[in-house]
Amino acid sequence: MEIGITTFVETTPDVKTGKVLSHAERIREVVEEIVLADQVGLDVFGVGEHHREDYASSAPAVVLAAAASQTKQIRLTSAVTVLSSDDPVRVFQEFATVDAISNGRAEIMAGRGSFIESFPLFGYDLNDYHELFEEKLELLLQIRDSEIVNWTGKHRPAIQNRGVYPRPVQDPLPIWIASGGTPESVARAGVLGLPLVLAIIGGSPLQFAPLVKLYKRAAEKNGHDPSKLTVASHSHGFVAESTDVAVEKFFPPTQQAMSVIGRERGWGPYTRATFDHARSLEGALYVGDVQTVAEKIIFLRKNVGITRFMLHVPVGSMPHEDVMRAIELLGTEVAPIVREEVKKWETEEQAEL
Repeated sequence: MEIGITTFVETTPDVKTGKVLSHAERIREVVEEIVLADQVGLDVFGVGEHHREDYASSAPAVVLAAAASQTKQIRLTSAVTVLSSDDPVRVFQEFATVDAISNGRAEIMAGRGSFIESFPLFGYDLNDYHELFEEKLELLLQIRDSEIVNWTGKHRPAIQNRGVYPRPVQDPLPIWIASGGTPESVARAGVLGLPLVLAIIGGSPLQFAPLVKLYKRAAEKNGHDPSKLTVASHSHGFVAESTDVAVEKFFPPTQQAMSVIGRERGWGPYTRATFDHARSLEGALYVGDVQTVAEKIIFLRKNVGITRFMLHVPVGSMPHEDVMRAIELLGTEVAPIVREEVKKWETEEQAEL
């Protein structure tokens, strides 16, 4: 069971002071967070891609490269790369470079993205939303699988007998499919035999169990061994010394950030009742003390089949020291509990077979 962190490198106003960190300062903080995550034994750190003022990371590979030379074990991934509005050649080159700097620890999580700012920014038509992703994923996989590329598509100039360099340390470079939970994207990942990451940020995580089964059926039907495929989740949360402290620190910035997004998308207000319901065992928020968060991750593993859990922290801007402490607790206290329990549970399962 792998456990890690994701971030969008948020730069929303501090709920108490109204202060907004500069993009440069927040990016430097995230590099420190990645280094700490490595030191406390976490398995993976993901940096998202956004192209708007309230997030500082429009170039995840650069942030990951900055951390790559300062870390030793942790895997470094996008979370996600908005492939639909990017160039697969450049995406591959950037992450192959991160792979070189880290000596084989880079990954790409390819998705459509939940925000649309990158489409007009890079001159793409939202009417081509689905077609763009499918075509560019096809090209990205071809680049991964073959040094010399011959490819023709609709939304990018053709490539005729050209090499793409540098080649990564890992062969193949891991490419994940990121999904918000649509059956189509889950099935696509299975058909291609690619690892899957699910954004479980609302409702009940139990609703994703049928999607994991669909993914594995699609993989098996297309000649892939489901037992060798990884399923990850990306979920909001925060760990503190006590659940009361975790709630007190995490709710206000989360409410602020989610309310902004909610107004943009026509959602209802993000209330304390919504927050508290999501903190229940079957909810999608992983907020609390060490034991509470560990219990919820174990529940997710047993009932949904997740084999990698990534805690997204923070959602809105929080003091850097609070985020660092949450990462420390996740690595030094939560992760050992989860790994030991999952190992015990899997051993018992094997004994019954």
